[in-house]
Amino acid sequence: MLPSTFDRETILDLTVNMIPLGILLFFIIVFGVANPWGWNNVISTIQFGIVGLAFILLAILTYYSGKAISEAEAEMEGDEEHA
Repeated sequence: MLPSTFDRETILDLTVNMIPLGILLFFIIVFGVANPWGWNNVISTIQFGIVGLAFILLAILTYYSGKAISEAEAEMEGDEEHA
């Protein structure tokens, strides 16, 4: 994340999405390192595909929502200066 785009307040707003990202990343790592049910090519590929796709989509959503939040904050600050 770019510090010029996302300030401290925006990052705090995005914590709601960063926590599930951390949980998804944890499960990707745990099931990649120690898969308790063994490795089955079809089942494991589907499992990693679902969790990985959820991680990627949530990361994209988090980025664009952070961008929208920072633009809205900048717009509100601009409106306050003109008032």
